Amino acid sequence: MRVRKDWYEIKTNDSWAIFKIMSEFVNGYETMAKIGPCISIFGSARTKPDNPYYEISVQIAAKLAKRGYGVITGGGPGIMEAGNKGAQLGGGKSVGLNIDLPFEQSGNQYIDPDANLKFDYFFVRKVIFVKYSQGFVVVPGGFGTMDEMFEALTLIQTKKINKRPIVLVGSSYWKGLIDWVKNTMLAEGNISEEDLNFFKIVDTSDEAIAFIDDFFKTHALTPNF
Repeated sequence: MRVRKDWYEIKTNDSWAIFKIMSEFVNGYETMAKIGPCISIFGSARTKPDNPYYEISVQIAAKLAKRGYGVITGGGPGIMEAGNKGAQLGGGKSVGLNIDLPFEQSGNQYIDPDANLKFDYFFVRKVIFVKYSQGFVVVPGGFGTMDEMFEALTLIQTKKINKRPIVLVGSSYWKGLIDWVKNTMLAEGNISEEDLNFFKIVDTSDEAIAFIDDFFKTHALTPNF
């Protein structure tokens, strides 16, 4: 097999990316440390404003903001925009963690100017999501939403972060996945019965808020790591 002559030069240049990665962590930590307890809202960038999931995301975010939580989203359109819009309507902190993508992603107009962060690296962005979130609201979405949801579930399962409320919005959307988790993943012994208690499926904003409120009646607001 022939190796390109510039291969080693390319690999050597990779090491300089460490400084870019460090700068994203430092900027993210310094910005987010100034904001109080937050809840993350995950969901599709492709959801239109006339979709019922968009409206329920606005409602959830507004109710969270009125309870004193900041709202963190991925900063883009769709459900992310709905979350940031709701945060502003509720008078709370509206945070956007934007990621540079060749399609879909662009910052929405409802992010607070001092809380609009931009990332090149997904893994840095996910660390910021998890480190500064006291809970997670997961609205129907695609691969990215699944990635974020299972990241949170894995970290809670492995006790890398404290237990946090995870709310899945839309029983009809999640039914097939949860049935598979129970009938295949659990049946094969790859998770425990107790792991199914890490999340709650709801269909209304009031149910979502009630689950989060109930959780923090017995759990403290604490740093994740």
